[in-house]
This record gives sequence, C-alpha cells and structure tokens, in this order.
Amino acid sequence: MMFAVLATLIAAATEPMIPALLKGLLDQGFVSQTLPVWAIPLGLMGIFGLRGLAGFVAQYMLSYIANTGTLEMRQAMFAKLNKADPLLFQQQTASTLSNTVVYEVQNGANMLGGSWLTTMRDGMTLVALLAYLLFMNWKLTLIVLLLFPAIVWVMQVLSKRIYRITRHSQKATDSLAYVVEENVLAHRMIRLHNAQDQQLGRFQTLSLELKKLALKATVATAAMTPLTQLLAALALSIVLMIALWQSQSQGVTVGGFVGFVTAMLMLINPIKHLADVTGPLTRGLAALERGLELIDTVPTQSEGLYQSVRAQGTLEWRNVKVKYLGRDDFALDDVSLRIEPGQVVALVGASGSGKSTLVNLLPRFVRLESGCVLLDGRDIQSWKLDSLRSQIAFVSQDVIMLNDTIANNVSLGAAKDVDKVRSALHHANLLEWVEQLPYGIESLVGHNATELSGGQRQRLAIARALYKNAPILVLDEATSALDNQSERLIQQALEHLMQGRTTLMVAHRLSTIEHADRVIVFEKGRIVEQGDHKTLMSLNGAYAALQRSTMS
Repeated sequence: MMFAVLATLIAAATEPMIPALLKGLLDQGFVSQTLPVWAIPLGLMGIFGLRGLAGFVAQYMLSYIANTGTLEMRQAMFAKLNKADPLLFQQQTASTLSNTVVYEVQNGANMLGGSWLTTMRDGMTLVALLAYLLFMNWKLTLIVLLLFPAIVWVMQVLSKRIYRITRHSQKATDSLAYVVEENVLAHRMIRLHNAQDQQLGRFQTLSLELKKLALKATVATAAMTPLTQLLAALALSIVLMIALWQSQSQGVTVGGFVGFVTAMLMLINPIKHLADVTGPLTRGLAALERGLELIDTVPTQSEGLYQSVRAQGTLEWRNVKVKYLGRDDFALDDVSLRIEPGQVVALVGASGSGKSTLVNLLPRFVRLESGCVLLDGRDIQSWKLDSLRSQIAFVSQDVIMLNDTIANNVSLGAAKDVDKVRSALHHANLLEWVEQLPYGIESLVGHNATELSGGQRQRLAIARALYKNAPILVLDEATSALDNQSERLIQQALEHLMQGRTTLMVAHRLSTIEHADRVIVFEKGRIVEQGDHKTLMSLNGAYAALQRSTMS
C-alpha cells in the first residue's frame, strides 16, 4: 500500500512541473544562454516519463491490493455460508447468494480499485496544483477554493441517489437471476407445459425494471460531471479575468501569467475525474457492503463442545415443535419419541405429515421451535456440529452429487480409500457399471450427475452412505428409484448395513418396511400410532388405512 501511495505522490508531484517549466522558459526566452534548446524536449520527456512510470506502479500495486482483498473476502464469505444458520437458505435464494459471493464482490473490488486510484492520483494532483497556485498568487487561488464547497455538495447529493439506485438494482438483479435459475432447473417441466413464452414474459418484465434503474443511475452519474465542470469553469473565468487585469496593471511577467493560467486550466481534468469517479465509487461501496453484511450480520449456527468418535445411537425427541418460516401450522406438534441403539424404525404417513422434518432435526438442518432432541442422552445443541453430523449417514430421495469423480462423491468429506470406495459401490450394486466407464471410479459424474439414470444416482447415494459407515442411518425412500432386481440386491446390502446401527426409514412404499422393529405413523405433525407391522395391522387404524390405499 505504501508503494502505491508513494508512486501516486510522485505522479501528482510532476503536474506543477509543467506550468513551472513554461514560466521559466518564457521568462528567460528561448535564446537565453542559461537554458539550451535541447533541454526543452529532454525536460518534458523526463517529466512525462516519470509520471507515466509512477502511474503504472501505482495502478499495479492498487490492483494487487484489490484482488488480494477480493480473494480474502470471498473466502470469508464462502466459509460463512458453510457455517451459517440454515435459516439463511430459507430467506435467500441460491442465485442471490452466488451473485453476492462471485459477482458483487468482484465488481465492487474492480470499481473501488479504479476509483481509489483515480481519487488518489487526481486528488493529490489537485492538491499539488493548488499549492503551486497559492505560491504564485494566493489571492486569486482563494477565489477557486471558495467554490469547492458547492462542488462537494453537488457530488454528495448525487452520490446518495446513486447509492439508493444501486441497492434497488442489486435486488432487481437477484430477481432476474432467480428466474434464470428456476428456468434452468425446471427446463423439462417448462417445455413440457409449453410455458416458454410465459417465462419469457417474467424475464422481460424484470429486465425492463433493471434497465430503468440503470438509466436512472446513468442520469445521476452523467449529471455530476457537467455540474461540477460548470462550477469550476465559473471560478476559473473569474480568476482569468482578474489575472488578465493584474498582468496589465501590475506588471506581471508573461511567464508568470502563462504559468499561473496553465496550472489553473490543469485543475479542470482532476476535478472532472473526481466527479466521474463518484458513481463507480458509490456502486463499488454498495457492492462490497452487501458482502460485508453477509459476513457480519448472518449468524453462524451455534454449537456445543461435546464430541464423540462414535455414538451408541440412542435417539430421543422430547416434546418437539417445529414451525417453518411463513407458515401458521406446526410441521411437528409436541412429538415425543425414543429409539434404542440398533433399532430399525420406519416413519410413515401422508406427504407433509412431519416424517422428513423429524429426521432433519438430527443433523440440525431444521430449527426447533421448542423441545429438544437428544443423541446418547445429550442434547444435540451441546454437540460440536462436525462430530454430530459424522454420526449420521443420510440417503435422501433428492440425490445431490457434486461435479467431481465417482470416487470423490462416494468418499465425500473423508480421506479417499480406493478399496473402500469399490466395496461401497459393490454393495450398492453399482461397481460392475462403474468399471465399464473409461476412467472407472475416477470418471466425472457431471452437473449433479444428471447424465446418470435415476437408479444409478440413487445407488451412488447409497454407496456414499455405506462408505461413511456411521452409527445412525437415515433412509428417505432410499430404494424408490430402483428396479425390482436392483432393489432386492440393495435391500440385502442395507439389511447387512443396519446390523448394530440405529436406522430410520422414511417410507411411502410400505412394502419396504414390514420387517422394521417399529413403525411410527404420522398425521399432521403428530404421532398417531406406533408398533410393529402386525400389531398396527390388527388395530385396523391409520396404518392399516395407508396399507389399503397403497395396494388399491
């Protein structure tokens, strides 16, 4: 930073040399013996060469500082996202967060870097020229200084307007990006329903709003330069008239007059540049402010200090209540349940009855309204999050894969053991297919493994759970996308895996849970029945009704 400031000071200090050189030349004359003719171009080239070199060094150093700051800020923001309270992801969309982390910070840093360089260079140039003018004629220079408050006021008023427009533009950009995100993720459904024109209408409406905001920002930015130049021209005109009068009446030398007027006219460029830079500077600050808000205001998910290498697997929910953002009813309403180590427990019920919410409480993906959840008799709030989540292997019906190799997806978050990866793939009935790929387990799966079939993606997720080998296993319709033959093989592998592990099975296909130790039946966020398959069927209640509905 010191090198950048020093280089900028050198570049600014060369500015008064030009009018000073002109004054010396005109006062001495070209034919003077004290100044050879060849020294004139040499002196000018030296001044401009020094200024150019200093400007290059200043620009490079400030760019280095800006990009280093961008790197550190991005890393801090990404780290905050990975530790943020899950409520953040309910309040902000993926496109909004990615726009903030990737684009806003970069744009803000670029704008601030260029603006800071211009502000330093032209600000120091302005100070150097004013110092020279004060030395030459302090009375005339005061006239120029009297109009500076008016220029600052104009810049301040327009800067506030640019800031407000920039914040509105950020929100409009987020909305536009979200429409694009939705259309990319749901492209098949949109085309199936011929909804392209409808979605184009949404996109055009938001694009038009963004265009209007951009034009408003342009008006505010463009108005700043002519207004400040007009005020500067007024001051310079007054000074010029007085300087002409002084040169005629008080015998001011030609060199002194030309040197003063040249320095005075050189004030216009730095004033113009400082006016021009106000818009980018304001937009850059607004962009970085958004990133700082993410770092400073988004709460990190709380955690305790307790940790365990491997839990026994005793689970308990005590009077648990959960309510999602924007909903009046409870997703879970005063639910109490205890599961002993090694038990296989099935959770059944209609969609939205609270099954998935119950299991998502375990890794603390869902926030409790009241009550508590215990693992091995300890409230999960008192566990370190890394330790707590290492106890749980989760296979969801919504399979998420990273754009990485099969091996890295299976061993996600752990050291890669090739033999262990192959074993997990084998038990998931996937190894034979993987070995046929050109690069085997090192083959890339693509964006969220969309090139894989539904069954292959599901089995890859099961292989990941097998690899993790956690004491608690959560299966959310883990075999829903498999054909009958694959399902039988996977069921055998899962039955082997369940030995000695606490297993929760969220099921819609009731045929997969008949051998569970216990079945928990949910309705509207409450437990209405529990027992084994035979007992619940004999009651002829809610579970029996679900069985009949699935068979009909």
